[in-house]
Amino acid sequence: MKTNKLITLALSFMALIAITSCVEDDDYAVPNILGTEENKALANMLATSTEVDFEYAKNLYNSDPNNDGDNDDAIPFEVENDIYIKGYISSSDATGNFFKEFYIQNKAENPTSAFKVAIDQTDTYNQFNKGREVYINLKGLYIGEERTGSGVITIGGTTEFDSFGGTVDRVNQNQIKTNILRSETTVELTPLTVAFADITDAIVGVFVQVDNVEFADDLNGERYFDAVEVFDTQRTLQACGGFDYSEISLETSSFSTFKEELLPTGNGSLRAVVSKTFDGSTHVLALNTTDDVMLDNARCSLFNIDDFTVTFEEDFENFGGLTNEGWTNVNISGTSTDWFISGFDNNDYARISAFSSNNSEANVWLVTPAITLDAGSDAILTFDLEIAYSNGIILSAYISEDFTGDPETATWEPLNAAIPYGVTNTFGGLEPISAIDISAYSGDVHIGFFYEGSDPSATTRYHIDNVRVLSN
Repeated sequence: MKTNKLITLALSFMALIAITSCVEDDDYAVPNILGTEENKALANMLATSTEVDFEYAKNLYNSDPNNDGDNDDAIPFEVENDIYIKGYISSSDATGNFFKEFYIQNKAENPTSAFKVAIDQTDTYNQFNKGREVYINLKGLYIGEERTGSGVITIGGTTEFDSFGGTVDRVNQNQIKTNILRSETTVELTPLTVAFADITDAIVGVFVQVDNVEFADDLNGERYFDAVEVFDTQRTLQACGGFDYSEISLETSSFSTFKEELLPTGNGSLRAVVSKTFDGSTHVLALNTTDDVMLDNARCSLFNIDDFTVTFEEDFENFGGLTNEGWTNVNISGTSTDWFISGFDNNDYARISAFSSNNSEANVWLVTPAITLDAGSDAILTFDLEIAYSNGIILSAYISEDFTGDPETATWEPLNAAIPYGVTNTFGGLEPISAIDISAYSGDVHIGFFYEGSDPSATTRYHIDNVRVLSN
């Protein structure tokens, strides 16, 4: 009897070798420390399925198939083909701040996309630990939302339907074994450094870092969780933006092990997972652990407008034309796409869009006249921006100390301009962009606005107005 068992084990081992030997060594490394069953399932999936990227998988789900502006017709997409995604776990429920879910991002460094995975399992960190490389066999699973209209694209195991549309429900224990497969690799994730304005639906689920942040002034002495709440508490994080603060909330579960810890009072960096509120209306950050809260520096201070004078200002009213007024308008690639002066409702502004240009590339610079900054002085750049028919953030702001007329020969330093995604089907109205500190630069400087368009994929329309540089 013992001999038969040994023969059976030997045959099983030989079968596993046969399954894996048909795969090139440099295609992937089959894990060898996870147990025979999981090894076999992963080896078989890799040999018989096709890897797809996260965006391809997300686009399989259409939250508004009738194009009527709501989600009551949303139907989660059932995957029937042999496809899979590979990524790295970005969340951890080790501290109880996530429940029956984990997030998986597409890359360990510089990630661009992530999925939420609804899973009928607690303490997932014991199996799906943060940084673990995971393969998800999508065949037989569903891609949709847990709550219609939330904008959080989720992988689930079943579907439910009600008057609000179709949603996905959790992957069950049997599906976990066959569809969510680990490799032997666990890596240290490099957090994606973002400003609050960079946080959009596109990076929900990504492990990020925000710098120069602190909890709001009125939260001194408060704890991560408010005892009067039932489920979640949101605490305001703020970042100095020159003359005002930008804000986002940190959300903490009532089940977290750190909920009674006092909020730190200093300024610094914080690492967390991008998430959304239960109803999907607002982006929030969620901690894996308070070890990722590094707020030990002195709090920041806002500038006082009374201490500054206007060094440069342009509102484009009674404007004599870009060239005549000393502005530089240069089309690097593409034709019939340029900055020009336009107006609406008795207000003029600089405008650009690649729409209907038929250009595969439409890269255009708009550069200010020279602006003289004194060394050692504080200097702030502000401008208003209207974004219309957005299909991507394709505008950036730069500064140069050696521009002489040709944008391609100048040295440009990127400015931290918090340019939002904008509205997709109409005009959003002119809104001020958070003030940008340019105190590190001196002499005759030029501000450059660079548009990187492409018709029809990147045609966002921008209106720039009220460009000002203040200094003291």
